[in-house]
Amino acid sequence: MRLTNSLAATAAVALAAAPVVAQAASQPVSAREASEVSDAENVRGGFLIPLLAIVAIILGILAATGGGDDDPPHSP
Repeated sequence: MRLTNSLAATAAVALAAAPVVAQAASQPVSAREASEVSDAENVRGGFLIPLLAIVAIILGILAATGGGDDDPPHSP
């Protein structure tokens, strides 16, 4: 119990201090340089990941609904 409370307190302090530490570590504000952008309009959408997601959803539905046992249960 004591260890759990100390771990919870340590986690709370770490979560509260993280933004302060990140802000202190930031670089000083200076003029930004523009970077060259080439082929920005040539963005292609992939089809493999959505296709795999659709196949996984269909297989999940089939696995959930398919019992594999076509015999109805009988009572003695």
